[in-house]
Amino acid sequence: MTEVKKYQMLINGSWTSGMDKKFFDSVNPYTGQVWCRVPEASSKDVDAAVRAAHKAFTTGAWAKMTPTQRGVCLRRLADLLSETSEPLGKIETIDTGKMLKETRWQAKYIAEFFHFYAGCADKISGETLPIDKPDLVVFTEREPLGVVAAVVPWNSQLFLVAVKLGPALAAGNTVVLKASEHASAAMLEFGKLIEKAGFPAGVVNIITGHGDPCGRELTSHPLVSRISFTGGPRSAQSIIRNSSENFAEVSLELGGKSPFIVFDDANLESAVNGSIAGIFGATGQSCVAGSRLYLHEKIADEFLEKMLRIVQTINLGDPLEEKTQMGPLCTMGQIENIETELREAQSQGGELLCGGGRPENLEGHFFQPTIISCPDQSLKIVDTELFGPVLSVLTFREEEEAINLANDTKHGLAAGIFSENSARSMRVAKSVRAGIVWVNTYRVVSPIAQFGGFKGSGYGRESGFQAMYDYTRPKTIWLNTSNEPMSNPFVMR
Repeated sequence: MTEVKKYQMLINGSWTSGMDKKFFDSVNPYTGQVWCRVPEASSKDVDAAVRAAHKAFTTGAWAKMTPTQRGVCLRRLADLLSETSEPLGKIETIDTGKMLKETRWQAKYIAEFFHFYAGCADKISGETLPIDKPDLVVFTEREPLGVVAAVVPWNSQLFLVAVKLGPALAAGNTVVLKASEHASAAMLEFGKLIEKAGFPAGVVNIITGHGDPCGRELTSHPLVSRISFTGGPRSAQSIIRNSSENFAEVSLELGGKSPFIVFDDANLESAVNGSIAGIFGATGQSCVAGSRLYLHEKIADEFLEKMLRIVQTINLGDPLEEKTQMGPLCTMGQIENIETELREAQSQGGELLCGGGRPENLEGHFFQPTIISCPDQSLKIVDTELFGPVLSVLTFREEEEAINLANDTKHGLAAGIFSENSARSMRVAKSVRAGIVWVNTYRVVSPIAQFGGFKGSGYGRESGFQAMYDYTRPKTIWLNTSNEPMSNPFVMR
C-alpha cells in the first residue's frame, strides 16, 4: 500500500503541522484515493502567520532591504522554479489531475513572471508635482501596503501564486498565501523554494485549510492591508464582507463563461483548434475556458463536423502519461454539478452532440468531452460556469447579433474572436465587454500583459507593470523651501 504523505504549513520561516495538529485528506483525482494529508489551520495559526508577515514588513530584515535587493531574491526564486519544474509539475498533476504536460510547462514558464517582477522591483517611482503655490516642492512616493492576503484556487495555483506574489513582493509587501483545500500540495512544495531564494522569515507564509475558519480569519484580520482573491462569487461575497472588518483593499478574479466567436471568413482549422484548446485544455478547468461557442450559421455545420472528428478521438487517461490528452476533473462534486446542469439543459431543448457522461472504462473523476447545441441564449447552461469539459454551441447571422449574444452574460473575463477581416476583428474586440480579448488565438498569457475581468468576473488586474502599483499607496510630501517664517495663521492673504 502506498504511504500517504503528510505536509506542513510554512509560518515565519518554519514548517508546522499547526497548533491543533489537525489534518484533512487530499485525493488523487486519477485514482480516487487519498495520497496526502494537509494541515487544517486554526484561527491561532492564521493569526501567527499574519503577525509573522507584519513583523517582517515593519521591523524585519525585509523592511531594511533595498528594492534592488528584493529583486535579487525574486530572481533567485525564478531560477529555482526553472530547475524544479519537473517535480513541481508532477506533484500538481497528482494532486489536481491536470496534465503533466501542462503543469510541468506552467511551473517552468512562471519563472518568467518572477524574472519580470525582479526587474521591476527598483522601477517603482513617484512624481514631482507642478504645484500652484510659491516656495513649495511637492512630490509623491509610493510605499508598500503591508501584509497581503492572497487566496488561490487549485486549478492554476502556481501561475496564480506568481501573478500575486511577484508584484506584491517587488513592491515590498509581505504575504500570507492560502492554498485551496481541494489541492494544496504544489503550493506547499513551492514554499520550500522560498527560504532557498533568500527571503527572510515571515516574508512569505503559506497556510492551508477551509474557508471557515482559515479563509475568514485571514481576510478579516486587522493587520491585513490587501486581499487578492481568485475563486468563485460566493466566496468573493464573503471576502468583501470580511474586508469591512479591516478596510483592506480587495481585488477579485471570479472566473467566467467566455464567448468564442467564429465568423464565416475565419480560418476554420485554426478556429477549431483554438476552440478545442479553449474548452478541453485543462479539462475545461480554466477561468478563461471558451465555453460559449458562437458560430456563424454559414459555417456552423462544417465547423462542428471538423470539431467532432477531433473531439471524439481525445484520449482520456493517466495525466502523468505523455500520450494522454485529457485527464480527470479535480473533484467528484464538479462532475455531479455538470450532470445536473446537462439534464436541465436537455429538458430545455439542448441537444447533446457528443459526450455527456462518465466514461465506463476509467475510474477516478473522469467526464467525457461534451458538446451541447443550445436552441437559444435562455438556457441556464449558457451562462453557468461549469468548470469542466462542456461546450455550449449557438449560431448567429450578423456581426451585431454576435456581439449582443457575447455580452448577454453576467460574466466578463475573456473572449475569443476568429475572423480574417482585421477591421471586423477590431470592431468586435472593442465591443465585447471582457477584460481579455484574443483574436485568432486563445489562452495566451504573459507577465507583461494585464489579466482581469469586467462585471461578475471581478475587478482589479494581475500581471503587467501596473500590477505592482496596485500593491502600493502614494504618499504626498510637501517641502517648504522659503527661509521666511510661516505667516500669521489668522491673517488671510
